[in-house]
This record gives sequence, C-alpha cells and structure tokens, in this order.
Amino acid sequence: MEKQIITNKGKSLHICDTPGDEGTVIAVHGLTGHHKQMQYYQRKLSGRYRVISYDMRGRGQSEDAPPDTSIFTHADDLLDLIETMGIERPMLMGYSMGGYVCALATSRRPDVSKLLLLDGAGQPEAYQRDLILPSLERLRTSFDSEADYTARTKELYERLNIRWNKDMETIARYEIEKRGSTWEHRSDYHRILQDFESFYAFDPAEVGPFLPRNTLLVIVEGAMGSNPSLFHQGSYRPIQDASPSIQTVTTPVNHYELVFNEQPEVLAVVERFLAKEES
Repeated sequence: MEKQIITNKGKSLHICDTPGDEGTVIAVHGLTGHHKQMQYYQRKLSGRYRVISYDMRGRGQSEDAPPDTSIFTHADDLLDLIETMGIERPMLMGYSMGGYVCALATSRRPDVSKLLLLDGAGQPEAYQRDLILPSLERLRTSFDSEADYTARTKELYERLNIRWNKDMETIARYEIEKRGSTWEHRSDYHRILQDFESFYAFDPAEVGPFLPRNTLLVIVEGAMGSNPSLFHQGSYRPIQDASPSIQTVTTPVNHYELVFNEQPEVLAVVERFLAKEES
C-alpha cells in the first residue's frame, strides 16, 4: 500500500508498505531512483516479511530535498522513519546510494538486525564522476510529453542491457511531472549532484566497526555498455577491512541490471540471507 506519512521530525515521505510476519525490511533506492526501483525485491520478500520502500526526499512524491542534502541527511531521514513507524530490529537493504544511507543509519542504531548492501557503500574514485554525471543531464532537460521522456529513457537503459517492459514504463513515468507546457524530472539536478558528491565524504573506517555481523554485500561485476562496472572489488576493500565479518557474493550483471532486470539468483541469495539465524 502506498501512502504519504509525516515523520516525527515533520518530514513528508511517500512510502510503499507491504505486509509480512517475519520482521521488517526497509528498502532504500539509489541516487536518482525512487521506491519503485526496489519493486522486484519488495515483491519477492513481501508476504514473508513486511517490506517498506520509500522515496528519499527530493525524489518521487516525497518532499523536496533540503539545501544541505547528502547521504548523511538521508540517513537521518531513515532513522526518523524507523522511529516514526515504531520498527524494532529492522533489516535494512540499500542499493547504490541507498547502501551508504543504510550503512550510516546502521552505525547509529545498534538494533539493526541485518544489513544488505546491493552494490553500495564502496569507496568512490574519480572515474565514477565520468560514469554518473552524464546520466544526470535528463534531470535538467524539458520534454514534450511523458512519451517523449520514456522513449529517451528507454533508449538510454537499453544501451545498458535493461529489458524494457511495463515495470520500466511505470518507473519512468513516476519520475516526471508536468510543469507548465513541458514535462520535467521531479528531482532537482543540483541537489542530486550534491548527494552524489557526498559519497566522497563516506568514511568506512568510522562506519564499518558498527555494522552487524549479519551484513551481506552484493558486488556486481558487469560492465555498463562500454564502461567498466560502477564499483570494483577494490572499491569495497575499505568497508570489508573495517568490518571483517561482512559476507560477500558477486554477480556478473551490471549495476543497473541489479534492480531494473529481475535477478532470480540474487533474490534467492537475499532470501537465504534474511532467513538465516542471527549470529
């Protein structure tokens, strides 16, 4: 069920809350995403687990991002959401930027029972700017119609090996809104860019020691078109060194395929990890 909530700290967040009896998983999307980006994971886990996905501020139907937006303010929002909804021993699952957000929130909340990082919380390098910044241009482009935006988005994602289907069409249309006579992305380019730059302020040495023993890191190895993977094995060495108990699995798909194409093998790994007895 989708709904708008006002948190204890007065933030307006749009959430999708599906039922389950074996604990609560909170799914946190990536840089330019929104809650629908996590839909394959939510569908798979719902029924067994209560799954809550949400639009981070500055995305989808949540309120605008603040002037000081960063992975750190988003971690504050995640903690605020947990408190507002009265969730005890949450399991956090973060994709890409959501991995940083979940790791930061977990380091400040000892009762997080499990942490799942979907190709997130790696040590960024300079080359990530070359991969990410061009993709942000659509955030400051005006489009003639929803169909115009989805057609251009389809072309972009198909070059990244994404299968375009009804789910992708829904994801794309949720990202934009009509402003005057044109259609524009709901997110502000400059604040999304600010969020991205905050990745470089993430310090694994400060966060890693506070992550739970039940932490799983999924590393993707697939290239993105003619470009390398967004992160590589070495990107995760700092967080692994700081938290040696992290369990790691790899997958040959690329960063975007991890959420935009359904991944039965990864979903099975996630299910086994969540079902495993806590250590």
